[in-house]
Parts: sequence; C-alpha cells; structure tokens
Amino acid sequence: NVIAFFFVGLFVAAIVYLCVFNIKDAGTIVNNPYNKRVDSQESKVVRGDILADDGDVLATTLTDDEGIESRYYPYGNLFCHSVGFTSLTGMKTGIEQSQNYYLLSETNNVLDQIGNDLSGGKAKGHNVTTTLNVELTKAAYKALGSNKGAVIAMEPSTGKILTMVSNPSFDANDVNTDYEEWITYDSADSVLLNRATQGLYPPGSTFKIITALAYIRQNENDYYNYSYDCDGKAYIPGGTTIACFDHTAHGYQDLRKAFANSCNSAFSTIGAGLNKTSFINLCSTFLFNSNLPVGFEYSKSAMAVTQDSSISEMQETGIGQGRTMMTPLHNMMIAASIANDGVMMTPYIVDSVSDSEGRMVVKNKPSAVGTVMSTEEAEYLTECMRQVVTSGTGYAMRNSSYEAAGKTGSAQYDDSENYHSWFTGFAPYDNPQIAVCVILEGGYSGVASAQYVAKTVFDTYFGY
Repeated sequence: NVIAFFFVGLFVAAIVYLCVFNIKDAGTIVNNPYNKRVDSQESKVVRGDILADDGDVLATTLTDDEGIESRYYPYGNLFCHSVGFTSLTGMKTGIEQSQNYYLLSETNNVLDQIGNDLSGGKAKGHNVTTTLNVELTKAAYKALGSNKGAVIAMEPSTGKILTMVSNPSFDANDVNTDYEEWITYDSADSVLLNRATQGLYPPGSTFKIITALAYIRQNENDYYNYSYDCDGKAYIPGGTTIACFDHTAHGYQDLRKAFANSCNSAFSTIGAGLNKTSFINLCSTFLFNSNLPVGFEYSKSAMAVTQDSSISEMQETGIGQGRTMMTPLHNMMIAASIANDGVMMTPYIVDSVSDSEGRMVVKNKPSAVGTVMSTEEAEYLTECMRQVVTSGTGYAMRNSSYEAAGKTGSAQYDDSENYHSWFTGFAPYDNPQIAVCVILEGGYSGVASAQYVAKTVFDTYFGY
C-alpha cells in the first residue's frame, strides 16, 4: 500500500508540475534565447503580427514569391524600442522578445493543426495587440526632434502604456544589416538603449514630490502651516549652501507655493530635517532600489540615503540631486499614483493575444502594485502639482483648455552648464485620464524644455 501511495503521489505531482509549467512557466522557457525549441517553432509557424491599440499593424511577416520570410515594421523608427525587433540571427528585443512564445504559437484548434500538417504549410502564429497608440507616438517622436531623451505615457487608472518613445532611435527594418554598427556606438549615443525604461537620470526637482510627501507624513498635524522665507539660497550649519535657480528670491511661501516655485532653498532645508528611517521607508514604498513589476526591460531607480548620510547629502537628495537616479518609467508611475488617488498601477504594454482566427487567447487586466499614499495625501499633492501649472514653473500648459497638473525639473549631471529637463504630470487634474513623463538630456535644442514636449502629447490626446 505504501508503495502504491508513493507512485500515486508521484503521478499527481507530475500532473501538477505539468499544469504549472504550461500555465506559468512555458512562455518564459520558450522565450529563453538558449532554448532551441524556438528554432523548431520558427520552421513551422509564421510569426504573428504585433498590433497597435486600434489594430494598426506595427510588425508583420512578409513572404516573397520564393517563400522567403522577412519581418517588416511599417513605422520604421517609431516603435523600435517598444515593439523591438527580431533578427535573422535570433536576436530579439522589446515585445518581439517578451511575447515570442505567443507570436510563435499556433492555434489550439486541432483540426487546423492537422490541416497544416497534411498540407505541409506553415501555421500562423498568434497576434499580439498592444496598448500603444499610433497618433500619440507620432506626436511624442516628433516633439523630441533630434534631442536625446524619452517620452512615456499611461492611463493612471489602469496602467496601460499609451506611448513609449526613446531617442536616438533606429529603423527596426535595418537590424540585419546595421546591428553590428549600432552596438559600436558609445553608450551616451546608443540607439539600442530604451531611455524611457532603462535610462537613469538624477530626477532634479521632480523628486520634490517625494520630499513633500515625506514632510507631510512627518508633520501630519501641521504641514498646512509650513512657511519659508526664501532669499535665493539656504545654508545649514554642518551642510552646504543650496541656491535656487538663478538665485531667485521667492520670498515668503507656504508648502504649495514652494513646490510650485520649485524652491531649492525650501526643499533642501526640508530634506535636511527629514527623519532618515521614515524617509528611507517611504522611498522603499515607492520602489526605489527595488524591482518594478513590469514585463519588459528596465533599470532600477536608486536612492542612496542611509542612516549615515550627511546633512549635505540630505539637502541634495531633498532637491533630487546627489546620488538619486530615476527612470522616466518610474517617475511616471509616481505621478500616476497621485492621479489615481494614491494607488500605483502596474504598467503594461500588451493588451491581449489572439490566435490567427481571432479567438482570444490572453486578455491582460489592470492590476495594482499597491496603495502608496492616502487619498488625502494624493489630493494635497494634486493641489501642489496643479499650482505648478497655474502659477509656478509649469507655464507651458497654463492656457490649455484641459487642466493639467505636474512637476518640472532641471537636473544637473556634470560640471558643465547643461541640465537635463524633466516634466512629469497628468491631465485633467480633477479627472486624470493620462499621465506623462518626459526627459530631455542636457544640451537639447529646438524645444524650450520637457514640459513643451509633454504639452504636445497632452494636446494630441485631448484632440487639440
């Protein structure tokens, strides 16, 4: 009996393993570049299409008169980082890589499979419909111009990524001829780096969102009474002198006005007074130094404050300088969580997968990372971000018919006079439908700052 139960147990365990493998792990295993099963699939399955949110084709497989297949990207550079590419050597990036399992999966209809086998023809792989919007992507790409940088936007309430653009870019159709040239570029000029999700930058004043929230929590009973008299610079004994942009003296300010004016003097002073343990915990809640729950390649944002951090480091961190580094993706997620009443949603770029006959195989649904702040905190920060636009540094959208909220940032990154330009925000502020983050790397030209790129995206979204 013992032996019988043992073998029954092994049988049940094997069944459970097979179920778990097929449901959870099969896609990951097949996507592994070292798995030769991919090669066998490509020999009998025509790679499926990748589609925009409205069904527009972003990637497809063409077959010439001799039966030779080639991957075609109708929009060239436009979706090169989000959709990615697949090459003749098997190299894959972007959605081409993450959804490789489904793109090479044939229909589950047994009769269709038998028909393909008997005819000797190739089956058609599944089609992947993304959350990406073509018009928004065109607008973002054009607004970046020739500048290095990135734009990323999503629905705050769902996490659907609406556009993801990075520059410098490349024509995905040229991967088989130009890839060796692309990989020789210096890292600063790399066309293969997706700056929207992998680019790490000092966040500058956009980090004042975190600093303000840390202050609110540390002074929950009287943060409304905050006041600061700015004379253009701030010195703290044992620390350093922090100047406001152009040494502007902002005068008397409450917290919202200091935020709207992006007052370095006020926020460096706030930073120096923060409880380090609480501040570190807050940053952990917002996923600094942590993995992000996304299904595509990204870099971790870093916040380096420890219990041993000096006053100077706390001052610098309070204004988004020092050793703090962020991706535009992460910065957008934080702004979107404010727009979504304190709930951070998981960004996703694949809406659904269907087989060649249009039958649904997978439908992705919104999911929350978690509640990162209270509704009251989100409402107050929204008021602060709205004031940035109405009377502060976010003047680009001041006269727009939609009512935006956001935070600008200028981030110093070396000893030159160049600054990275940031904008992160959402619109409308009282019923958010879209959150946008833009980074323009230092030395940009042809556009005044990142907020004007964001304005173009907002304008396009709202039909202006």
